[in-house]
Amino acid sequence: MTSDNLSVDALLDSMGKQLKATLEQRQIENPLIVGIRTGGVWLAERLQQQLALQEPIGVLDISFYRDDFTQKGLNPSVQPSQLQSDTNGRHIILVDDVIMSGRTVRAALNELFDFGRPASVTLVTLLDLQRRELPVQADVVGATLVLGPNQVVKLSGPEPLELTIRQRT
Repeated sequence: MTSDNLSVDALLDSMGKQLKATLEQRQIENPLIVGIRTGGVWLAERLQQQLALQEPIGVLDISFYRDDFTQKGLNPSVQPSQLQSDTNGRHIILVDDVIMSGRTVRAALNELFDFGRPASVTLVTLLDLQRRELPVQADVVGATLVLGPNQVVKLSGPEPLELTIRQRT
């Protein structure tokens, strides 16, 4: 898939339909949607609207949970995570913008479980870059994308949400 085919609105529409079908198949009602800061939060907000979920979305900032924290140091824009309700026994929809190695999702799950023990976690991502280092698989994917060795993808937003693919400098 090339950047010309990457309409965030079209991908989100498809993801909303996939997610609704997944929730119906699993007989999940009233899930809590949680976005991983920053792009995952923007996507979670849009999916919350599509699914007509009334509860406020949760926000995870996984900075302290990253396994490269000691190598890279603290991101200067760290903000607290916000979960308005208890996660014990809840069905969680965890949303991120891009899944690549699986390490961000691992960190998010570690933090999520610090808030309680969910009944289930459904992983949703806009893009799957298929460069896994950990055995993590998204349940709902907007698009699968194979980047060249010097390419990077960036989601900018929140309004409008736009994807760009560019050469690494």
